[in-house]
Amino acid sequence: MKALVLESIGKLEYKDIARPLPGGGEVLVRVRACGICGSDIPRAYNDGAHNMPLVIGHEFAGYVDDVGSDVSGEWKGKRVGVFPLIPCMKCGPCRMKKYEMCRNYGYLGSRQNGGFAEYVAVPQKNLIELPDNVSYEAAAMLEPMAVAVHAMSGSLCDPDKDQKNNTVAVCGLGTIGTLLVMFLVEAGYKNLLVIGNKEFQRQTMFSLGIPPENYCDSKKADAHDFIMDRTDGAGADMFFECVGSNAVASLAVDVAAPGGSVCFVGNPHSDMTFEKNVYWKILRNQLRIIGTWNSSFSFGENADDDWNYVLKRLESGSIRPADLITQRYGLEDIYKGFELMRDKTEDYIKVMAVIGKDN
Repeated sequence: MKALVLESIGKLEYKDIARPLPGGGEVLVRVRACGICGSDIPRAYNDGAHNMPLVIGHEFAGYVDDVGSDVSGEWKGKRVGVFPLIPCMKCGPCRMKKYEMCRNYGYLGSRQNGGFAEYVAVPQKNLIELPDNVSYEAAAMLEPMAVAVHAMSGSLCDPDKDQKNNTVAVCGLGTIGTLLVMFLVEAGYKNLLVIGNKEFQRQTMFSLGIPPENYCDSKKADAHDFIMDRTDGAGADMFFECVGSNAVASLAVDVAAPGGSVCFVGNPHSDMTFEKNVYWKILRNQLRIIGTWNSSFSFGENADDDWNYVLKRLESGSIRPADLITQRYGLEDIYKGFELMRDKTEDYIKVMAVIGKDN
């Protein structure tokens, strides 16, 4: 089969490799769409993967082509999304069913072969069946959408409070930040303030329903003044830091309302430090600091998880993630998408490999 293989740091090759055979409890997924995650760029060009050579790609969807032992033949032909994290099921978080925090996890696309291939073997328990009206491209965005929902639900969704009137700020409008805004709008949050630094981000925010006065271009205006002006000096009740920089982390603390919350979402680009005066603001304003990573998936135990939350909204049509796909390539050309994201030669939100035709 054909695959995009990370041979070593900086060396991506489109080549023939052996088609995997599904083992016990596994299925063979025929991949139809796979997105490039922002984390794939440093993985490919700077840091490498945990094991190389490796087929990278953890945002993918397709249909079940074959099944291994101990898997019902009824799965064959089903259209599926794939949760890429493979928990150990033995550690403390796993015993609490907090699988996203597993201490000894495997991961499709970073620790074992992933989705930039024609076929990939995955555990059957990691599948989520797709409704007929959900496209493979939309399903390939289940993973980043669930990550955005995990940040939102872990920070905001309190069944005992009506928080929809709170002022919520989102800084950093890459894929996760943009999806976070999409879900906040869909959930009914009205007072959304967003901070980006590109014209196409501004246009994307308008398309999601953010009014012009609630968008700040940080290259043209001071983000601190923007937040404080829009909140009459009160600050943001919730601030999502989706950049991963010291400057934005400090901004978040600085503009958070007394008693407010800051959620760190963005992967760090360097060591993260707090200056003394910033730390004092956390203490004196009694801020709630939240970290978030990955998303919740219940492995079929129940439907009350981030992936099912997203899937229900995809099925209903209340969100349209495919509108955020800015570039599409065939598998043989997807390396061009990696180079585009590395070199930032074009504006992009989600870059997608479209592999083959629908079954």
